[in-house]
Amino acid sequence: MGKQFWRVVVAGGAAAVFTAVAAAPAGAAEGGVSFTRVQVNNGKPIVIGVSNEVAVPASFRMATTQAWEYPAVYLYRSGGDELWHAIETSDCIKVSSGVCDFNETMYFDPSVWDMRNSEAGAWKVAARVFFKGDGGDTDDEGLTVHVKRNSRLTVNASPEPVAKDKTITVTGKVTRANWETRRYASYGGRLVSLQFKPSGAASYTTVKKVYANSSGDLRTTVKASKTGTWRWVYYGNTTTGPSMSSGDNVVVN
Repeated sequence: MGKQFWRVVVAGGAAAVFTAVAAAPAGAAEGGVSFTRVQVNNGKPIVIGVSNEVAVPASFRMATTQAWEYPAVYLYRSGGDELWHAIETSDCIKVSSGVCDFNETMYFDPSVWDMRNSEAGAWKVAARVFFKGDGGDTDDEGLTVHVKRNSRLTVNASPEPVAKDKTITVTGKVTRANWETRRYASYGGRLVSLQFKPSGAASYTTVKKVYANSSGDLRTTVKASKTGTWRWVYYGNTTTGPSMSSGDNVVVN
């Protein structure tokens, strides 16, 4: 079952509906409603850390001649799981008779609501509306959204400064959000790119790729031929968001 929360607020004169209800099988429609133009987070993955609330934009168009309330798009998985903690939906933006556009925001706050690490990965998108009086309509929208655990990287390049063409050691660590402990934990075995930007240059270039050890630690050596900045970059996967470290500048004498 999905998480169940309910609260309604009014802001700026528009009804802002925060709601979650018991999960219903997506695609089990009672009819009478058409949902189109559905978008969630502009098609990008949703990346969530351990403390900051993440506000995810969504939008959709709904057409119906029935009296309705609380339309929304949401994320679900087979078996009835729903992933949303709070949803804020705009009032009807009238397109024509019986047709409305809606702007929506999904809120995910791991510091307030429990999240399971198993919730990282692919989720399907459905749209739902309740009819005034009784019933409603729930439709699968044929879209997939990836929800990911945030990752972090650190970097240190030494010695600083260094003589030209001498060896420097670049270290770092890969961690990612553990939603259940609300802390960042080591993320071992990741393939991470070491990048370098010479002083005065506009962009970084990948120098080599290195696997983190089982504790998430990174370590490699390179020759320092120019003054510049070193950093690590991790490109993420289906359950974990990408990240890059800050840059560590090394002066070459």
